[in-house]
Amino acid sequence: MPKKLVWTDAQDTTIRRLRAEGATWDTIAADLHVTRWTAIERGRRIGARPPPPGFEPPPDDPNRDPLPAGHPIAWNAIVCGTGLEDVPYGSVVIKA
Repeated sequence: MPKKLVWTDAQDTTIRRLRAEGATWDTIAADLHVTRWTAIERGRRIGARPPPPGFEPPPDDPNRDPLPAGHPIAWNAIVCGTGLEDVPYGSVVIKA
């Protein structure tokens, strides 16, 4: 029998945010390291809806606060094209 997945507020927020940005369920599932169906089912339970047709998100505010350490956007920008690509933040251990 599979282990029960305990959802966190951060994961729920990620699902809602990515869905509001128009991300596919495949993208959301990959980001959360779960199956596509698991992401879809959780999204339905928490009411994560896709944006309406023709919706364009507002541009980023250049005066916004910096992203926190480990934020997916910042982390992906740092590791894109390196050997750490697809390695989640926090799982990297650097030994001197």
